[in-house]
Amino acid sequence: MISQYNSAATRSAMNTTVSEQKDVKKSAATPNAQLTDENRVEQLKASINSGEYKIDLDALSEKVAQELL
Repeated sequence: MISQYNSAATRSAMNTTVSEQKDVKKSAATPNAQLTDENRVEQLKASINSGEYKIDLDALSEKVAQELL
């Protein structure tokens, strides 16, 4: 049961990040902007893999609570 909530919380946090990345990509019209986006994705991947990526627990808990209602 706890793992289900952890999975839902993780998906919610990742969806927020993915949504933000999509918004940035929509506004990116130049090749340089696309390279910047790709660099940001690589930075995020490295942070996640190294354990340095921090999740906003307040935002995450609010989204989890909203999904449970």
